[in-house]
Amino acid sequence: MLFQLVLGVLGAMLVVMVAAWAFGVARGNGGWTDVFWTWGTGITLAAAALCGFGAGSPPERRWLVAAFMAIWALRLGAYLTPRVAGHPEDSRYAAFRKDFGDRYASRMLFVTLPQAPATALLSLSVILAARAPGPLGWRDALAVAIFLAAIVGEGLSDGQMKAFRANPENKGRVMDRGLWAWSRHPNYFFQWMGWLAYPAIALDPAQPLTWLSLAAPLVMFGLLRYVSGVPPLEAQMLKSRGDRFRSYQARVSVFFPSPPKR
Repeated sequence: MLFQLVLGVLGAMLVVMVAAWAFGVARGNGGWTDVFWTWGTGITLAAAALCGFGAGSPPERRWLVAAFMAIWALRLGAYLTPRVAGHPEDSRYAAFRKDFGDRYASRMLFVTLPQAPATALLSLSVILAARAPGPLGWRDALAVAIFLAAIVGEGLSDGQMKAFRANPENKGRVMDRGLWAWSRHPNYFFQWMGWLAYPAIALDPAQPLTWLSLAAPLVMFGLLRYVSGVPPLEAQMLKSRGDRFRSYQARVSVFFPSPPKR
């Protein structure tokens, strides 16, 4: 049942990401890739959670895990959708457009499609959490606490950055206040943190299969820290802010929050 559901998630997300590619090319904005991936992942994994029951798995847990995914998609999707719709193309996708040239449309497909197997890997954690046997207990409460802390932290990070950018006096400066004084990417950190809720429910060291519930936090950490999150954003900040951002890099942790250096 587990791997059948994972394959189902993969198939559904391939359809979603092909649609994302076609829509982004038609609109001349690759940022729609992120919008389609967010809503597609949220809806697909919520559905997988409701289907992902095992022996002794109570329906309340399946609905709890599905609610995690729905809330995640609503928060991130509601943030990304108007941003992509109402602003110029994100610098990452603009760079692809410039680098790919006349072959942009065909090569962009190979940027978009790999996000489908990424969602399939995330589904391992979600489905295993939904399948966890036994009544609701302290591990479910821990997962709720982790998830809520992540949602609040990510929302606070985004709100602080939005307020900073809205002040014209901050043009050309680097945001280094609030949560951004402790991490250069607190929004990414809290986005990653939310995925820890699933192994909090599912992981049982005595059951080897449940170690796969670590897939989501591991995959998201790799993507955010080393692939599509930190590296392109910091490259853009170095280009636009120069020594100011280098000073910020020297003082503030790249991902995990810690006290800033003097």
